[in-house]
Amino acid sequence: MPEPPAWRRFMSAQDFETHREKSQERWQKIQELAEADNRSKERGKSFFLEDSYTDVFNAINAAIYLRRPLLVTGKPGAGKTSLAYAVAQELKLGAVLSWSVTARSTLEEALYRYDAIARLQDAQFKQEKPIIGDYIRLGPVGTAFLPSHLPRVLLIDEIDKCDINLPNDLLELFEEGRYEIPELVRLKDQATEVEVGTADRDLPATLYSGRVFCYEFPFVVMTSNGERDFPPAFLRRCLRLRMPDPSQNQAVLERIVEAHLKPGQNEENWGRLQDEIKELVQQFVAKGAGETADIATDQLLNAVYLLTAEVKPESIDRDSLTELLLKGLSEEN
Repeated sequence: MPEPPAWRRFMSAQDFETHREKSQERWQKIQELAEADNRSKERGKSFFLEDSYTDVFNAINAAIYLRRPLLVTGKPGAGKTSLAYAVAQELKLGAVLSWSVTARSTLEEALYRYDAIARLQDAQFKQEKPIIGDYIRLGPVGTAFLPSHLPRVLLIDEIDKCDINLPNDLLELFEEGRYEIPELVRLKDQATEVEVGTADRDLPATLYSGRVFCYEFPFVVMTSNGERDFPPAFLRRCLRLRMPDPSQNQAVLERIVEAHLKPGQNEENWGRLQDEIKELVQQFVAKGAGETADIATDQLLNAVYLLTAEVKPESIDRDSLTELLLKGLSEEN
């Protein structure tokens, strides 16, 4: 990784030496998890950009060099979510840590969860004293900030659905690169090292005195559909990127369709389908920017999949099916 700016260093190299050996051991297991995750690999492969899309490449590189989060907007199907998986796959940064935001989401739940009730019950009914680390599990955001010699990829999906306070809550984490687990901080005199579960399929991690400092700031992708505005202080600390609209780029659309539909097809079947797919994409592009701007890319995928299927119900009219599947998002039912 390139060296970070002086103002974006969070843990010194000397302090990281305490974590280096465990970080490298853990990283090997993270890579194994990523290799076994076929769905995530397919999502990364489906991401495609032309060389002319320099804004996207510049934003990715700037986020990596400056250790800043990316706030990514764009129409549905433009590849906002897939961008995170593509970067993780291309740079071999392990499995993507994903947090889907809702109106009820809080930063605390994305950092960690502490099951105090289960611990109390075990203390009452088991003879041995419960180990507090068995009842703490780091969430996707908390896992992403564990000290590591390479950055993790963190996807915060649809952040515009969040409560009004969440962007401000994220500011301190993004600026300081650290957080605390109060339940462990209070016990620092009794247990300086505690092993807890993580979002990596419960691949454990060791925490020291209840505090987590990142060494390499994670590559953070926050997607937004533009449903709300964010505070200026939050926007200043992000790199903002609007994904290009692929709806009028035939080469990009054909590549997206190929990435989703080609796996599992033998060469003979794929050769037969290519001409039909090309024709359907041409018809889609011919609708013009005004009409296709209101149609999500996955709607095109649905149409291509059904219209090129080997077995189609005879009762379905091709034109009616196309109209149904490619209905604009703002059109009335």
